[in-house]
Amino acid sequence: MLSYCKSLGNVVAAALLALVVQPAAAQRVSESTVKRVLTTLAADDMQGRATGQPGQLKAAEFLAAEFKRIGLQPLPGATSFMQEFPAYESALAGAQATLNGVALPADHVFARTSQPALSWTEQDDVRVLFLGPTEKIQPHFREIFRPEKNTLVIFDPVHADEFKSLVAQFSKPQLRAEQAGNASSSVWLLASAAPTPLTYRVAATTTTKTLTLRNVVGYLPGRDPAHAAEQVIFSGHYDHLGIIKPMAGDSIANGADDDASGTTAVVALAQYFKKQKKNARSLIFVAFTAEEIGGFGARYFSRQLDPQRLTAMFNIEMIGKPAKFGPNTAFITGYEKSDFGQLLQANLQGTPFKFEPDPYPEQNLFYRSDNATLARLGVPAHTISTDQIPTDKLYHSVDDEVSSLDIKNMTAVIQAIAQSARGIVAGQQTPTRVAPEK
Repeated sequence: MLSYCKSLGNVVAAALLALVVQPAAAQRVSESTVKRVLTTLAADDMQGRATGQPGQLKAAEFLAAEFKRIGLQPLPGATSFMQEFPAYESALAGAQATLNGVALPADHVFARTSQPALSWTEQDDVRVLFLGPTEKIQPHFREIFRPEKNTLVIFDPVHADEFKSLVAQFSKPQLRAEQAGNASSSVWLLASAAPTPLTYRVAATTTTKTLTLRNVVGYLPGRDPAHAAEQVIFSGHYDHLGIIKPMAGDSIANGADDDASGTTAVVALAQYFKKQKKNARSLIFVAFTAEEIGGFGARYFSRQLDPQRLTAMFNIEMIGKPAKFGPNTAFITGYEKSDFGQLLQANLQGTPFKFEPDPYPEQNLFYRSDNATLARLGVPAHTISTDQIPTDKLYHSVDDEVSSLDIKNMTAVIQAIAQSARGIVAGQQTPTRVAPEK
């Protein structure tokens, strides 16, 4: 009898533990929703969701339809889920140069500029940077790409391959958030030239057009008047690289992990919390645009809100593959900057899931995603991820496909986020603020 009671007790204990670890169906994140949304966002017909391109508009319309299906509202004051804002795309129309009286071939001249036109000679206040035969290129990237004053960069022919590679990379139209653009430009020449004496004449023109970019934002009003003015954000970026250099006949960078996985989590969490009907605080679900090219979407979004009313930001980035710690784990960037991670883990007691601090501090991941914009304003804004980025061979490639992801583990991560967020969502926990930056 004692053995039977002991066995029965173990069965009951196991059953109780299962209730904790495996929430009832009504409390679970829907794996079918995860699979459907992920597959749709990473499909070839989205064309890699490049910022400002037709595929990204299609993805935005799909996400807006999902928010409507779930029953979210537009952000207060907005009339739709589309948060539209302008961006400015400049393309180099032409560039010419003569060096010491000799005209250079067209493919030996390139200008990185957002100005309508430029014309320089040695009489102007222009910095000249010589990259001689033994000079390393990388230490001068900031001067080459983001000069603080007008800069003429002369690449010795020894660097011809690097020059051609950089031109190929930056000859595509460049998108920026501000209409004026950078007041300083750089002109690159591939030529032999002694540092002195030097005479030159360079000229370049650009064309600029205005594009409409879109964040997709849904809102779930808080149910407790004492906390409804406080806001919690769940976010991911839905843009990716678009069409890139073909590999084995495939040129679409589908971005299944980066970051269709995080955007899928946002949709699944919106559905979860809408069904829960327990959010004391107001919840904002946002799919950001333009993360890959400078975080323009997050920057615009941050200017529409009062950071003092933002309780926390769960930014979700690349959760499609198991973390280095194994299944049922994820890491939180900037773990030490607030007690956000500790609060989340406290709500997962009795489950096998574990949030770990970011294991890749050398990658500076806290400042490499859309959380950084709000974190700099003092918001406890952290990114949750599982990606083993130092060894991820699929990152930013055409092979970042749905077939490479573990959807069951991904769903478990989203479930853990949902459960771990319950104290913050319910107004019972408030993370400490991140130290704001200038």
